[in-house]
Amino acid sequence: MTATSQPPVETRVETPTPQSRPPENPWRRVARDFSRNRIALGALVVLVAIVAAAFLAPLIAPQDPYDLRNLDIMDSRLPPGEAGFSGQTYWLGTDGQGRDMLSAILYGLRISLSVGFIACAAALAIGLSAGLAAAYFGGRTDTAIMRLVDLHLAFPPILVALILLAILGRGVDKIVIALVIVQWATFARVARGAALSEREREYVEAAQILGLSRPRILFGHLLPNCLPPLMVLFTVEIASAIALEATLSFLGVGLPATQPSLGLLIANGFQFVLSGQYWISLFPGIALLILIVAINLVGDQLRDVLNPRNIR
Repeated sequence: MTATSQPPVETRVETPTPQSRPPENPWRRVARDFSRNRIALGALVVLVAIVAAAFLAPLIAPQDPYDLRNLDIMDSRLPPGEAGFSGQTYWLGTDGQGRDMLSAILYGLRISLSVGFIACAAALAIGLSAGLAAAYFGGRTDTAIMRLVDLHLAFPPILVALILLAILGRGVDKIVIALVIVQWATFARVARGAALSEREREYVEAAQILGLSRPRILFGHLLPNCLPPLMVLFTVEIASAIALEATLSFLGVGLPATQPSLGLLIANGFQFVLSGQYWISLFPGIALLILIVAINLVGDQLRDVLNPRNIR
């Protein structure tokens, strides 16, 4: 008997299809898309540097502007680069109380950032809860919450803040309360709009069929999918809160003189502008401008990156 030769077995190598590729990490995608904009990336670097310098102010500031023992009235209103009676060089000059402007700006940035972040975080929590409740329950709940939001947004923020501070008085806690009351309605409206678009999705219907509790559906399913637009709004509203706090402090109804923010520093030098001592208001104003512009640039880029229509 002769052995019959069998035909060779063909081996096929399957090429991976696009569907078989593992999904990309969303945080890596956000970082990649964000870094494509050089201006926004530079603004982020500037913002990180400002935040780090502000919260490390006690370690890097040449002077503690809150300690009256470090202040010498003989060093008041010195121009930039001038040396004081103690031999210390004031690179940004001094104000009317003899405070080093560089140290005052670092501490002022610290207060402005803290007030803006805390106020926006509290406003986000209140507005997010109200917006999710209005969108999920609907009916009278939605009508009552949104009519309150419409009434609140009908008044200018500066007017509402002035009235509240006239009642509450001056102080860090008072201005935080005023900013929270001013900003919560904006978060509520955006949260409601995002939740309305997500409420009709299949995963919400599946959660309701499974009998999950309403708080679990709201905060476990709706909330994570409503966060992208709220993260962008949170970034932009921090800049708005800082600008509003600076305006109130400039008008003399915000923070006390013992805790000068950037707005109060600008106000302290406003009376000396026409006399040629420009640096007292100029340098805090530049610091405030750079901070707000950097936050807005980062927020605008986050809006483009987190927009689902731009995801490839």
